[in-house]
Amino acid sequence: MNRIGKALLNYLIKGLLIVLPIALSIYIVIWAVTTVDSWLNVNNILGVDPRTGESRNIPGLGLALVIALILAAGIFVTNFVTEPMYNWFNRWMNRLPGLNFIYSSIKDLTEAFVGDEKKFNHPVLVEMTADIKRIGFMTQSDLSSIGLPGDCVVYFPFSYSFAGQVCVVSKDKIKELKMNAADAMKLVVSGGVSHI
Repeated sequence: MNRIGKALLNYLIKGLLIVLPIALSIYIVIWAVTTVDSWLNVNNILGVDPRTGESRNIPGLGLALVIALILAAGIFVTNFVTEPMYNWFNRWMNRLPGLNFIYSSIKDLTEAFVGDEKKFNHPVLVEMTADIKRIGFMTQSDLSSIGLPGDCVVYFPFSYSFAGQVCVVSKDKIKELKMNAADAMKLVVSGGVSHI
C-alpha cells in the first residue's frame, strides 16, 4: 500500500506541475479580458438582445478596443508627431504639479522595458560579499554628476515580483554577464529556477 501511495503522490505532483501553469495562465487571461471589459463597459453600446432583454456581450471586445487604441496612438505618434511637438508636450506635463511625478515615473518605467531607450538591457553580476553575488541591471554607469565618479546604479529585481531595489555600487564590484537581458530577467524573476 505504501508503494501505491507514493506512486499516486508522484502522479499528483507531476499532474500539478502540468495543470497549474496552464490553469493560472488561462485564469490571468480571462481575468484581464473581463476586467478591461467591465472598466470600459462597451457592451452597452451594442444595444440589447431582443430575445433575452440583456446587453449584448462579446467577450474580449474591451481588450480588443484598448489594443486597437494603443496601436492607433503608436501609428499616430510615429507618423504625425514631430520631435518639437513631443518635447513641448513633455515640458507641459512637467509643469503640472502632482501629475508630473506620476506621469514621469510611469513614462520612465515604461521606457525602461520597451521602446528605443530600454534601460534593463545591461545585465551584471555584483559581488555583495566574498561568497554572495547578485544579478542586476546597470541602469546608469556614470554618477560623476552627483560626486560619485567610481560608482554606478544597479537595479536588482525581486523574484516573483515586479518590484526591485536600486543600489549604488562601486564599479570594481561589477562584472558584466554574457547573457541577454531577457534571459537574465527571467532567471532573476523566476527565483533562479528558469533554465538559461
